Amino acid sequence: MAIMSSSNTEQMPPDSTDSPNSMYLDEADDDYYALTDWVQSKFNKSDTWREQDERRWLKAYRNYRGLYGPDVKFTEKEKSQAFIKVTKTKVLAAYAQIVDVLFAGAKFPVGVDVPNVPLGAEDSVYIDPKEVKDPANNKNNVISREEIRQRLGLYQKSLSRVEDDSINKGPGLTATAFTFEPAKDTARAMEKQIHDQLEESNASTHLRNSVFDMALFGTGIIKGPFAYDKEYPHWSEEGEYSPEFRTIPKIETVSIWNFYPDPDAKSMDDAEFVIERHRMSRSQLRALKNRPFFRDEAIEEAIDKGVNYTQKYWEQALEDQQTSYQINRYEVLEYWGVIDKNLAEEADLEIPAQYDDRDQVQINAWVCNGEILRLVLNPFTPSRIPYHSVPYEVNPYSFFGVGLAENMEDTQEIMNGFMRMAVDNAALSSNLLIEIDETNLVSGQSLDIYPGKVFRRQAGAPGQAIFGTKFPNVTNECLMMFDKARQLTDEATGMPSYAHGISGVMGVGRTASGMSMLMGAAAQNIKAIVRNIDDYLLAPLAKALFAFNMQFNFDQKYAQGAFEITAKGTESLMRNEVRSQRLLQFMQMTANPIMTPFVKYDYILRELAASMDLNEDKILNDPREAAIQATLMAKIAALMPPPVPQQQQAAQPAGVQGGSMSPEAATEPPVPQEAGFTGGGGGSPQAAAAVQQAQQQNILPV
Repeated sequence: MAIMSSSNTEQMPPDSTDSPNSMYLDEADDDYYALTDWVQSKFNKSDTWREQDERRWLKAYRNYRGLYGPDVKFTEKEKSQAFIKVTKTKVLAAYAQIVDVLFAGAKFPVGVDVPNVPLGAEDSVYIDPKEVKDPANNKNNVISREEIRQRLGLYQKSLSRVEDDSINKGPGLTATAFTFEPAKDTARAMEKQIHDQLEESNASTHLRNSVFDMALFGTGIIKGPFAYDKEYPHWSEEGEYSPEFRTIPKIETVSIWNFYPDPDAKSMDDAEFVIERHRMSRSQLRALKNRPFFRDEAIEEAIDKGVNYTQKYWEQALEDQQTSYQINRYEVLEYWGVIDKNLAEEADLEIPAQYDDRDQVQINAWVCNGEILRLVLNPFTPSRIPYHSVPYEVNPYSFFGVGLAENMEDTQEIMNGFMRMAVDNAALSSNLLIEIDETNLVSGQSLDIYPGKVFRRQAGAPGQAIFGTKFPNVTNECLMMFDKARQLTDEATGMPSYAHGISGVMGVGRTASGMSMLMGAAAQNIKAIVRNIDDYLLAPLAKALFAFNMQFNFDQKYAQGAFEITAKGTESLMRNEVRSQRLLQFMQMTANPIMTPFVKYDYILRELAASMDLNEDKILNDPREAAIQATLMAKIAALMPPPVPQQQQAAQPAGVQGGSMSPEAATEPPVPQEAGFTGGGGGSPQAAAAVQQAQQQNILPV
């Protein structure tokens, strides 16, 4: 599906960066290819600006892997080079807890709700079949249920005022009226569509990868949604492979190492541009021809110029390489952001007339080897950069956040230092220091030490010839300092050891209630992180998906302003802890018949089912279906025979003694019309008559 829609770009001040001349082509082509150098200059500026952040990430990565950096030097006397990977334990514990919260339910943690005052839709409407006559129905001249669904179906699709006198606003108050909630039903349909699209693009996997980057490096990046043609395997009846392609909105994780934002921005809201660095092979570069608006000739020219990928210093560290080498790959820069309109026109970008009064436009450009592989206006309306950045801990003075590994950087070094000292001291103190006076020994004999060794002394030499000295053992003191540093790690990260299974908790944690209190306090840090995910990632991503569906209209059109997009990460945490208990407690409080009419039990039942990870749409009836089922059950109960009084139940039939049948009665099986007979026509005659009467009245199926 081609996306050509232009966006209403906001007026922005002109960029101060000058565009250098192209260094790849002749002077006649300088104007056309000045855009590539402009994008390259933006990339170089962002690359230089984030160097300090790259060094922070490298240190966090080494602490996670248990590797010493080049700044750590060991002396010749230091035998132990142990690295205690507590950072890895803490990062994985935080990652597991966050993922457990986000995916506590069976759905991706975003939702579509109805606002308090729905725009473009009615909160509720009703139709009373007794008040609407249906001339096509010759039986009783009353509108059928199928006709009701047809009329309300039109109402639900357009979500606008339908000129039909039979449809009334508000809830129905009569026993025969059918109440419908168009806004809520359509919100559920939109939510289901968004969840289906997220599942098709493996959004859960990408979100987990982003959460891991967020815990380790301090920032997670999600890209999307953008149009993607997904291939579905299919074979014809002749056995030929003929796949089907479907255009879906796709999201994916972007490595923080390949993400270069605007250096002057503190968040995605005020970023003027973003550049993503791609490392592509020749085949991957040629595969871009199959995507919309990529220039085939420019791709081939970029390939003909040869590989141009230059390995960064941090790539050598990530790949555990000591030397750099030429990589047979191409460096492709994907630019999203504003650009001077004149520069875009020089690069042969057609600017619509609606942008005549603007100095800048938002574009998407792909460049490689001085070639413009793709150049289009930003297709999204309203204009947005399709990247979402979420911090582990917000740093208000930097674009990138602070990660868990950075918080425990100092304590990790302290633990490593004292553990090395403990190991070296234990190795030294476990052996004797041997002192030998050779003047008291016969010359020429070996001085090796082993069990049963015999030394020959000089005759008449006074004094002791061999002395053994034990080195003081301070291992316990070193380990005490190690444990103290580990406790400081718990405080620095907000991730106590007992929260991820480490035992040894004393004091209040020795009881079940005390441990529950400690775990609740430890969860406060995770709550703050999940709120960051809600505010910086899930809410913007859900709104972008909603706008994507509204703009490109894949399946059906929904009413503008009829929905409220919400992030449900914090709600999942609430559901995990006490949501179901509070709902049950509320139901007990409102069991009073006076309060019952004021309680929406259908909502409570849905929330209880959701808190138990059950599909509420499949196991619960809506109010209309519940009313029909209640009426059906009442009619069946009215046809059933009255219960037998207790006095008659006390009288045992012949052959039954003490609640069990006598041997004589047990030898004779029950015959039709007797209790206990399971064949056709058996059972109670009254029950059989009730079932037959219910079938005649169309209450039960025949």
